[in-house]
Parts: sequence; structure tokens; C-alpha cells
Amino acid sequence: MFLLYEYDIFWVFLIISSVIPILAFLISGVLAPIRKEPEKLSSYESGIEPMGDAWLQFRIRYYMFALVFVVFDVETVFLYPWAMSFDVLGVSVFIEALIFVLILIVGSVYAWRKGALEWS
Repeated sequence: MFLLYEYDIFWVFLIISSVIPILAFLISGVLAPIRKEPEKLSSYESGIEPMGDAWLQFRIRYYMFALVFVVFDVETVFLYPWAMSFDVLGVSVFIEALIFVLILIVGSVYAWRKGALEWS
């Protein structure tokens, strides 16, 4: 039998987690000063007068470098639980971690050979 009162805590949490951001936006909209000055409407570049157009094309290498960094940074986070419970899990998990590290090494060598790690 489906009992609705078992989900009361879920509904309370959902309502509170929805109301808090809405209230934060409403309060900041009421309390924030609104000044439409030319300085406020110009684009900010370290206090220097803006030069040229804001739409510039970036080379794909910057995105590839960032993507490779994020992939390998996130993947190495998975090594932490293995390291913390290494003595309990045994040899099979060590072999799995070794395979995982080898896959990361192969991926980084591939990215290096393709030139994804070259900055210039």
C-alpha cells in the first residue's frame, strides 16, 4: 500500500530547497542599488578602457587542454577510495587500480602525441 505520509520529509525538503533560492533572488533584487551609469554599463577589463570587439575566436587548443585536464583530474579522484581502503580490499582491487592507472597513462600519452597538451 502506498502511504503518502512516508514522503512528508521529502516534500518539506523540496519546498524549503525551492523557497530559499527564490527568496534570495527577491531580497537581493529589492536591496541591491540600481545605478545605470556609463561606467556600470561598460565592459570591465582591469580598469583599462575596452579596446576592440568582445567577440574573439579562441583556438581549439585551449579547449582541448582544459578538457584533457578536467578528464584526468576527475579520473584521478577515483583513486582516493582505493588508496584509503587498500589494506582491506586485497590484491584484486590493486590489479584493477593498476589497470586504471595504465589506461590513464595510455590516454595521456595519446593526448600528448596528438598535441592536445601543447599550449602554443
